[in-house]
Amino acid sequence: MTEQKTQPDGVRLLDQVRGKIRLKHYSIRTEQAYVDWIKRYILYFDKRHPRELGAAEVEAFLTHLAVAGKVAAATQNQAKSALLFLYREVLDIELPWLDNVERAKAPKRLPVVLTRAEVQALLTRLEGSHWLMASLLYGAGLRLMECLRLRVKDVDFARKEILVRDGKGFKDRVTMLPAALVESLRAHLLRVRELHRQDLAEGYGAVYLPYALERKYPGAARDWGWQYVFPSAKLAIDPRSGETRRHHVQDQALQRAIKQAVRDADLAKPATPHTLRHSFATHLLEGGSDIRTVQELLGHSDVSTTMIYTHVLNKGGHGVTSPLDQL
Repeated sequence: MTEQKTQPDGVRLLDQVRGKIRLKHYSIRTEQAYVDWIKRYILYFDKRHPRELGAAEVEAFLTHLAVAGKVAAATQNQAKSALLFLYREVLDIELPWLDNVERAKAPKRLPVVLTRAEVQALLTRLEGSHWLMASLLYGAGLRLMECLRLRVKDVDFARKEILVRDGKGFKDRVTMLPAALVESLRAHLLRVRELHRQDLAEGYGAVYLPYALERKYPGAARDWGWQYVFPSAKLAIDPRSGETRRHHVQDQALQRAIKQAVRDADLAKPATPHTLRHSFATHLLEGGSDIRTVQELLGHSDVSTTMIYTHVLNKGGHGVTSPLDQL
């Protein structure tokens, strides 16, 4: 009897979480992660309602993740953020003790940075759109999802600029469009436009629009300017609206391609797509670019975040010459 009552409450609670997340325009990834953590939290305490739980249970759950689950600090902090969202935004409960639950401290590690020769070796082992996307990560300092979510209208060939919409922290910024990629990107967009024409002819061609723009501008979802620069090869059902659309390519596809390129180039460094962004920043600083300019191009709120790249410049230990080299 108790189980029958608890289960519907749990379902309704998760629906409330989804509704609040969508109201705040969080991404589908954040929605999936938060719902998953809240579900795991409820199941960990035998489907008890979160209103019945308190500081001791939250601490026990987060400790369990770290000790038994051996999760990374970032994962534990994501779980805490999900529970914080649940109590504050969904249950409307201000719990001061939740602020006092200590966040796991992530180890401070310097970013992996490739040399220019290593970047070239990696890029030459990529083809087609994978090469173009990886080149944008390195040439414009884009994050992986910023690249995949690029819309046609945000690429300015005349000014050689890329407008990054809703970057990390919901911030817009402008970065450069490398001249070396202009012709390749133009040719790529010609193929994408032909694909879009085919979709329109078959009754599709609409893409996801953020922040209810689809209701405000009913025809915008089919406009060429709103299409993704890197569309998926297949149509798919939107998990939120249920409509059949052509989304952008999946991040795993580029991640796998770069992983294989790293192997083919015989690189010892554990390079990922984000390594290309790290390399972009480091190489700009090596070339004499002002750190404030690099900060703006990367979209960092605080220059201290950008300062980490000064520690990986190719100048040895703090730019000091080894005494062995002076013998």
